[in-house]
Amino acid sequence: MTSAAPIRSQNPVDYLKRYYGYDRFRPMQEDIIQSVLSGRDTLVLMPTGGGKSVCFQIPAIMLPGITIVVSPLIALMKDQVGALHLNGISAAYYNSTQTGREQRNIEEDCLSGKLKLLYISPEKLLTESFLSFLKRINISLFAIDEAHCISSWGHDFRPEYTQLNILKEAFPSIPTVALTATADKLTRQDIAQRLGMSDPAIFVASFNRTNLSLQVLPGQNRIQQIFKLLQQKPDTSGIIYCLSRKSTESLASKLQEKGFNAAFYHAGMDPNERSRIQEAFLRDDVRIMCATIAFGMGIDKSNVRWVIHYNMPKNIEGFYQEIGRAGRDGAAAQTVLFYSFADVATYKEMLAENSPANLGLQLAKLERMQQYADAHTCRRQILLSYFSEELPEPCGNCDVCRDPRVTFDGTIIAQKALSAMVRTGERVPMNLLIDILRGSRSQQVLQGGYDQIKTYGAGRDLRFEDWRNYLHQLINVGVIEIAYDQHYALRRGILADQVLYGGRRIDLVRPDDAPKPVVEKTKTKSETNRDELFERLRVLRKAIADEQNVPPYVVFTDTTLEDMARQKPVTPDALRNVSGVGERKLQLFGKQFLDEIVGYVRGRVQAGEKPKGSTQLVTFDLYNTGMTIEEIAAERKLTPGSIAGHLVQLAKAGYDIDLEALISPEDRYEIEKAINVIGLEEGRLKPLFDYLGGRYDYAKLALVAGIMG
Repeated sequence: MTSAAPIRSQNPVDYLKRYYGYDRFRPMQEDIIQSVLSGRDTLVLMPTGGGKSVCFQIPAIMLPGITIVVSPLIALMKDQVGALHLNGISAAYYNSTQTGREQRNIEEDCLSGKLKLLYISPEKLLTESFLSFLKRINISLFAIDEAHCISSWGHDFRPEYTQLNILKEAFPSIPTVALTATADKLTRQDIAQRLGMSDPAIFVASFNRTNLSLQVLPGQNRIQQIFKLLQQKPDTSGIIYCLSRKSTESLASKLQEKGFNAAFYHAGMDPNERSRIQEAFLRDDVRIMCATIAFGMGIDKSNVRWVIHYNMPKNIEGFYQEIGRAGRDGAAAQTVLFYSFADVATYKEMLAENSPANLGLQLAKLERMQQYADAHTCRRQILLSYFSEELPEPCGNCDVCRDPRVTFDGTIIAQKALSAMVRTGERVPMNLLIDILRGSRSQQVLQGGYDQIKTYGAGRDLRFEDWRNYLHQLINVGVIEIAYDQHYALRRGILADQVLYGGRRIDLVRPDDAPKPVVEKTKTKSETNRDELFERLRVLRKAIADEQNVPPYVVFTDTTLEDMARQKPVTPDALRNVSGVGERKLQLFGKQFLDEIVGYVRGRVQAGEKPKGSTQLVTFDLYNTGMTIEEIAAERKLTPGSIAGHLVQLAKAGYDIDLEALISPEDRYEIEKAINVIGLEEGRLKPLFDYLGGRYDYAKLALVAGIMG
């Protein structure tokens, strides 16, 4: 597999195919690239996993100078640059982890024009010495990644980003592209203004990540529910976001006890240990990361198959960015949010204690997040409406769409529960309250004298499990709260008085209409076989990644492996047609993946199956036994022309086949002479057959055409 010649095209799609292995852009990518190539300042709002990097990497390759990429996370630069190298793109990162000699080498590469992209942190970029150095090199573009960090309205404000306006002052003629995954209208305007952009083109891509399923589960028994969820997803990578550092450690420990490959990550850890754990997760050595929101910004790992929120996030921007770390490769991924009203109360207490300047805004954002969690309508419509995007029809890929809720007026149920709580002094836990409502003669009820209160037995028409379900719903909407410091006693929540005395209506969902466990469909034989090949390819990918010292998804994404497992290519040309296989990766890894696929296909043939890609290999195996083309054709009940075609394709793909030995020199001479006279259209042998008066069969014509071509 020889190295491909450089591209001279002005068409971005040609670069996409060559370097990334894809035939077409995702929505909006090409328009953004054209805007950047035209020299216009450009602001890109594109969801995580939407393909932001390509929007500045392809212009970087096509433009004559070097692109400076400002990125806030030093830890990720190495992997981003490693991925570019495997795609055949010259790039480097420049940060404080390098020696002076390494940095001087990079500077020399910049000055000599060897590099197309240089990744750098804002802190390093803004030093006087580096700004002076930038004036000595040919810069074509500045790309500001995670641009929401520049805005105090953004959810992840970074003070050092605010100084980036110096780039426009020092280099007014060089265009800037700013990219972010989450920014409301206010934040977008702030980004453009603070960077000093001149009449920027603004692109807002759809926030509708259709491959992500959305689910909200009640916050009770979270750990048991997580165990069940993870048992359904063996050997997959995922993140569990927790509110506190302590929670990440205890949850990781409990998962390890159950045999799960888990670790924890938070800002209080030793920086070296934190880097080691993050690296282990990126490389699939750790599968499950229990983390605070300190983990994840800019995480490029494309094969995260699920994200679980152990606690409700404090705003939709953060939630959307965190779930966006799942399914970046476009394949199906699951997101689960555990929600209890206690999380809301915790955030409100934290805000009240800290009393930030924008307290009203933060409380409003918290309320929007709570509305999402409480929703009985399509969750994706709620999520998208927050980002000013309309989804006309329910999505079909959230828990509400899959199991539509039917609500009813549950105000009487709420009032009965609240009345019983008040009459017991708000001192009893949930199970005892239910016993009182149902008129139980249990020892606890009788000892407490609770059989004497007015609401004793007022809820005997409902089953114990139904009452438990309704109380959980009432806790989630704020009618009731749990006093964790008072032996889990139930007490009045913020809406309680409105329900008891203010005519507030409360809608509840009947337990029978609550979400049902999703039953997995039984897989067909072809799906099972495809999964088996996918697993073999995944093991190979991990071995290659470790050898190359890069994360596995940098070699090939899960979607590329799935496409390989579906297509089962057995030649380099066929592998080139797999989505995500660019020229450089074909050259580096093609043979190893083809060998794995060929071995798998042969095994299936021996088992009596006929998988895709097997017909050429069966012909090749028979050829290796010494059979002639005619004998192989008779054995396989195919025409000699088809068998000759198989052998020609295999010979071109590098298989050990001597085509010249399969035809006499005399016949070859006559056919070559005819081809030189009339020419030969690719794949069309009939004109040649007619010209030669049918004296030579199609097998011989195919062999000579293969030898000449």
